[in-house]
Amino acid sequence: MKNLIIIIALFIGTIASAQNKNERATIDVNGVCMMCKDRIEKACIKTKGVKSAFWHPKTHELKLIYNARKTTLDKIKQSVADVGHDTKTIKASPEAYNSLHECCKYREQSVIDDHKDE
Repeated sequence: MKNLIIIIALFIGTIASAQNKNERATIDVNGVCMMCKDRIEKACIKTKGVKSAFWHPKTHELKLIYNARKTTLDKIKQSVADVGHDTKTIKASPEAYNSLHECCKYREQSVIDDHKDE
């Protein structure tokens, strides 16, 4: 009987830890418009293990749900940088940034000013 209780406890513990594979995170990503939003979210979703990605242009917050067994936040940030958008820890290469549409050049003050009322 004691062995049966131990086996059941181990089984329940295994199931409980297996269910905690999804993580939630919020990271800051630079961008200015709805074109940026589409690009950022698509880059995240294409990253293996990302379940959900929502970026808000006004707050610059990217809310994520991802499988921590399949990816890391650094991999997601790198995917975002690869399409031209900076995070606090990983910056887009000059080539990736320069490939953005003119309206999406978030490093330029004139572009930021143009999007303030949106």
